[in-house]
Amino acid sequence: MIKKFIRKILGVKEKPVRDPSEPIVLAQAEHGIDPKLVSSNAIRVTSSLQEAGFKAFVVGGAVRDLLLGVKPKDFDIATDATPEQVKRLFRRAFIIGRRFQIVHVMFGQDLLEVTTFRGAGEVNAPKDEHGRVLRDNSFGPQHEDAMRRDFTINAMYYDPATQVVLDYHGGIADIRDKTLRIIGVPEARYREDPVRLLRVVRFAAKLNF
Repeated sequence: MIKKFIRKILGVKEKPVRDPSEPIVLAQAEHGIDPKLVSSNAIRVTSSLQEAGFKAFVVGGAVRDLLLGVKPKDFDIATDATPEQVKRLFRRAFIIGRRFQIVHVMFGQDLLEVTTFRGAGEVNAPKDEHGRVLRDNSFGPQHEDAMRRDFTINAMYYDPATQVVLDYHGGIADIRDKTLRIIGVPEARYREDPVRLLRVVRFAAKLNF
């Protein structure tokens, strides 16, 4: 019953298996993102992290919107720096949360959310009786962070400095095909976080997918 419902709302067909640790790398001429749509503060955060020796990318819904030619309302940053390392780099930076820490970096009224790459350790994390994940900090490499995201269209990384997009799960192709595809086994991912079902409906309406 669950499987039938998921297939109905997602309309997903199987994709060829590829190595999820090796992203598709697309230059600006291939992905077409207009760099003028990227906020100066997002560039400021990624540049500061990169100058300190860390990886840093615009990630998630902001990359999706940029690929659709829409200026994002919010910019989230993903990095291999820990929350404490991020906090030390910015004057107005605040670590939020206990079980899963993120950093809010403030520039005036502009807030940017900075997260450390999440690891696949969450796959084996404690769950409640319904299969929902009881989250905790679990950091890891970038390809594992991509695996932990919800949909392929939200699992891409954009580097404003090089204007390169890293696409681990075929998100650009799914945007072009107007396909919402969850990463991993749908039934398991929905049990981990039932809110994802609501996100499917919201994204389908918002993006006209």
